[in-house]
Amino acid sequence: MAELRWDPFDVDIDSDPYDTWRRMRDEAPVYRNDELDFYALSRYQDVEDAHRDPVTYSSSHGTVLEIMSSERIPSGMMIFLDPPDHTRLRSLVSRAFTPRRIGSLEDRIRTYCRDLLDAWPEGETFDYVQGFGAQLPSMVISALLGVPSEDREHVRQLIDLVFHLDPEHGMINDVSLTAQIELHGYLCAAIEERMRSPRDDVLSYLVRAEIVDNSGAPRKLDVQECATFANLLVSAGTETVARLMGWAAVTLAQHPDQQAELAGDPALIPNAVEELLRYEAPSPVQGRWLTRDVELHGVTMPVDSKVLLITGSAGRDEREFPNAERFDIHRRFDHHVSFGYGIHFCLGAALARMEGRIALEETFKRRKAWTVDLDGAVRLHTSTVRGWVNVPVLAA
Repeated sequence: MAELRWDPFDVDIDSDPYDTWRRMRDEAPVYRNDELDFYALSRYQDVEDAHRDPVTYSSSHGTVLEIMSSERIPSGMMIFLDPPDHTRLRSLVSRAFTPRRIGSLEDRIRTYCRDLLDAWPEGETFDYVQGFGAQLPSMVISALLGVPSEDREHVRQLIDLVFHLDPEHGMINDVSLTAQIELHGYLCAAIEERMRSPRDDVLSYLVRAEIVDNSGAPRKLDVQECATFANLLVSAGTETVARLMGWAAVTLAQHPDQQAELAGDPALIPNAVEELLRYEAPSPVQGRWLTRDVELHGVTMPVDSKVLLITGSAGRDEREFPNAERFDIHRRFDHHVSFGYGIHFCLGAALARMEGRIALEETFKRRKAWTVDLDGAVRLHTSTVRGWVNVPVLAA
């Protein structure tokens, strides 16, 4: 048997990681990569337990392998904070994502879906990601934040470049850094404009909002803090839903019997979205930094170790999900960890679920079945996001 090896930057492994992840769960549930200096947890319970323990598994040194180091990340971005700073900021952003605000988007999301899918020519191939799946979440989160429609595509392209991975070195690169700087500059300018002329959008909410600082005094966020928040929201709200839709197109085409069931009974779609998230997690790897020694499965991970939580593997763990390698839109389960868990559970989960549900409802209204040209499909490879850049589909 070949030596067990997992490298999140390895494109060949990333194209089909499931056999490797199965071996890790069975043979090395605490996996060690000496070359890249990290440990990895692949079993469902271990991943969930780590998400539940942010004191031990800290986010403050970064959550993607290529930026993790012994230095804390000098950022006000919420995903790189631990309590109590994280608690204060999450409470603030949670108030921007109220059920009322999210629910009010349903009609707008449906209109976006109809407009985009109407561009699918009858009898012709359609790129389900570039023509639809990547456009929809960008339109939704841009409308929510208040990004003008004429700027939306530019912002979406910048986000794609932020996630660019150097195929040779798999590390932060000039393409990504340049895009990050430009996106941050754009958002700073937008925040400054909201300070002069507030509107009814999330950017204006961030400008008005107050947090309580370490002394107990209330204060408003400065321009840099507002822009950092906005960056997180627009990036997360665009990238992962686009990958979900790509996986939906591919996975359902590979399971035509279940595709036909969904076409005949839209009530099955919400559970199918959950199964898609479990089966092909759009963001399958999250990094953490150990604040103390941890002994697990007979292996001691020392303090100050990098630990990667493989949620994509956790979703395929047969210890938690019977017949986990089988895609089943009728599967019943309490929850999965594809949105994270604990204090870093994805703030936009409800919005992502709504977008996925409406997108599939509107797709099946127009096309009862489709096939995918996998030879023409193009994958996206990063250390933390996994999915498709292009998915050519043809109505069956």
